[in-house]
Amino acid sequence: MPAQNLTRDEARTRAAVVAVRSYEVALDLTTSPTTFTSRTTVRFTATPGASTFIDLIAPEVHEVVLNGRALDPAVVVADSRIALDELAGENELTVVADGAYMNTGEGLHRFVDPVDDEVYLYSQFEVADSRRVFAVFEQPDLKATFAFTVTAPAHWTVVSNYPVVGQPVAVEGGRNRNGGRDEGTSTWTFEPTPRIASYVTAVVAGPYHAEHGELTSSDGRTIPLGVYCRSSLAAHLDTDNILDVTRRGFAFYEEKFAHPYPFAKYDQLFVPEFNAGAMENAGAVTFLESYVFRSKVPEATIERRAVTILHELAHMWFGDLVTMRWWDDLWLNESFAEFMSTLAAAEATQWTNAWSTFSSLEKNWAYRQDQLPSTHPIVADMRDLEDVEVNFDGITYAKGASVLKQLVAWVGRDEFFAGVQAYFAKHSWGNTELRDLLSELEVTSGRDLSAWSSLWLEQAGVTLLRPAITTSTDGGVETITSFAVLQEAPAAHPVQRPHRLVVSGYAVTTRDDGSTVLECTSKLELDVDGPRTEVPALVGQRRPDLVLINDDDLAYAKMRLDDVSLATATAHLGSFTDSLPRTLVWTAVWDAIRDAETPARSFVDLVLRNIGRESDSTVVQVLLRQLSTAVDLYVTPEHRDATDVAAADSLLELATAAAAGSDTQLQLVKAFAGRASAPAHLDVVAALLDGTRTLDGLTIDTDLRWELLTSLATGGRADEARIADQLASDPTATGQRAAAAARAAIPTPEAKTAAWAAAVEHDELANAIQAATINGFGRVHDRSLLVPFVAPYFAALEPVWESRTNEMAQNIVLGLYPSDLADDARVDVLGATDDWLETHPDAAPALRRLIIESRDGVRRTLAAQETDRRRG
Repeated sequence: MPAQNLTRDEARTRAAVVAVRSYEVALDLTTSPTTFTSRTTVRFTATPGASTFIDLIAPEVHEVVLNGRALDPAVVVADSRIALDELAGENELTVVADGAYMNTGEGLHRFVDPVDDEVYLYSQFEVADSRRVFAVFEQPDLKATFAFTVTAPAHWTVVSNYPVVGQPVAVEGGRNRNGGRDEGTSTWTFEPTPRIASYVTAVVAGPYHAEHGELTSSDGRTIPLGVYCRSSLAAHLDTDNILDVTRRGFAFYEEKFAHPYPFAKYDQLFVPEFNAGAMENAGAVTFLESYVFRSKVPEATIERRAVTILHELAHMWFGDLVTMRWWDDLWLNESFAEFMSTLAAAEATQWTNAWSTFSSLEKNWAYRQDQLPSTHPIVADMRDLEDVEVNFDGITYAKGASVLKQLVAWVGRDEFFAGVQAYFAKHSWGNTELRDLLSELEVTSGRDLSAWSSLWLEQAGVTLLRPAITTSTDGGVETITSFAVLQEAPAAHPVQRPHRLVVSGYAVTTRDDGSTVLECTSKLELDVDGPRTEVPALVGQRRPDLVLINDDDLAYAKMRLDDVSLATATAHLGSFTDSLPRTLVWTAVWDAIRDAETPARSFVDLVLRNIGRESDSTVVQVLLRQLSTAVDLYVTPEHRDATDVAAADSLLELATAAAAGSDTQLQLVKAFAGRASAPAHLDVVAALLDGTRTLDGLTIDTDLRWELLTSLATGGRADEARIADQLASDPTATGQRAAAAARAAIPTPEAKTAAWAAAVEHDELANAIQAATINGFGRVHDRSLLVPFVAPYFAALEPVWESRTNEMAQNIVLGLYPSDLADDARVDVLGATDDWLETHPDAAPALRRLIIESRDGVRRTLAAQETDRRRG
């Protein structure tokens, strides 16, 4: 990977020399199943006589012609660069090369559908992989127009950022040598784009199924809408729902931004083996194919798709229309899209509890990331591309969005959007830095944001807020005599920050029907700053049963409950009338477990007593994940097995008692299957799978069948033959991934060795199969199966990092780190990690960062176990 790196300094130097006008990119996707032909013509201005380079990663370069002068590829091409010397003021460069199809989800990814043997392609260029498809100045501030011409099999659909000109033109005598049917070939010519960055260009091609709609933009234009997926998934594509969310997002954003949608069309393409949730290619957004639901999924997943749709749509303005100058401001793209998508979901769609989802999912992610040794300011120091690749994290997305939410509360909503509108009006089609946005917000709000930026954006760490309450009792009435909010800063980042927050009081109330509820009886919005903030407005008031010091979740800060409030919450957690305060209590309790302040088994008990009454699907999903983490990692080893069995017992009881066909029933059954290890539990899983035991309303559909089978495989109840039988009945891409995970989960040394070899020692697996294999490898009830792989893991780190693409390397480094063996006496994971870090000081900084983060997880695990041990 070092030979493919690009530093920020190199990018700045190049931007001072070069300004790019246009690209003409011609791709022939019919030539072979391994490579394609790429012809790029770039027109750009430059400082006369200067030298620079253009980026290209290709197995073979045939021609390089600069201003009519042929350059020898053997001389000018090295690693990922083509050297360009003696530049003129006006330049034209043509590069002809063979590009390589990828199976890693980067560059131009090639996938063969096992259902019909048809070939599907899609591009994924962020961070710096457009250079795998065409010659390009690969940095976000060298924007240009792009005109694509694509030759492909005639029966394919081809989509790019802008509409096709006319109809595809048949190629006389053309043959498809790329796989799938051969019905001749055709050439598609696309309209040139406006000035955009190369990382948001796109080419998607294959026999995709397409459905269409349209909407009217705020400027009166008709915007064509397209929704695409593989033909074998067409029956499951719910276009009406997707376009409903899209139309709501368009109306919301055009009104809030006072700027019409900036592109000519809007296509949304669900593509196979995608690494992320989605990618904001201008006018041609690609999505994870799992968002086409072939089986019943939790409501949380449907909501996640809606928020993802809105997130990518927000990027059309923030990221595509106005683009960061360099990746230091990646957060501006992602935080803004994260904030806006949640706001739009809450105010323009059926997902009115979207801020509860944000608090439970995104904010927990941010708090977790912000407590790692590798935490960084929201405005990160992106020295090079390798730094960028590992920075798509909880700081860049979730903390940034949380801070924006607080900024809106501080400067005022109307003032915030007035500043955003001015920003778009001034910088359309250009590149910006943080200061450009802040200057507009300062004008509209009348506030100096330099101090706010310094504290919130330019320094790392998260503070902890606690209430300090004293009371007196007179005549049986407890009255507040003093109330303060305490703020604690971590030693590593001792920064006290100002917060705009809401302090609320809740009372336990009995309704006429005898039910008990926690009702909000008081709310006070105030500013908190420094280690102690007195709140005199609450002095003299009756002490509420529960005090929540960050109600409405405006502040980005960890929170604790006082003892009285914690007791009330524990006894009445299901009694909140709104989902957000309940979610905030869950977050506070979980954070205390992670910080080793509270025993993990107490959290397990609390979840199992209350999850059956939790109404928010995403909160249920998050709690079940946290339950697994607590049992698997944070419960002390001597109590783990008993806690595990008891948790599985409770999950089964809860699933049986859940409303027939409910979202909670489905999630509880999945969680039970994931925890089933005792013979009696595996018997239940087997009975659900073969139909001898049923739950009212529960359908054992294709995907749930795979989950139950994988549970049996993990427990030693399903072998290779059983998995092969299931794959024969579901010979789809999803079935192949599930089968790979199930095989890797078989609890034998031979199965684990085979999975390890496939994922680590060989590189034939596509990204999705690799990830599934890694996930299955880690599913064990007998942890001794993983012990032999600790030493090989550390031995493989540098070779893997140097030989694999970033996505594939990260899958291995993170997915196979031996976290589950943190407390195992047969190996010293912490010691082995420290040894590797000490003996590899010159390893790639991005790789060292991932290992340091994983080490912190082991440290946290051991501390949490010690706290749990003290419970007895």
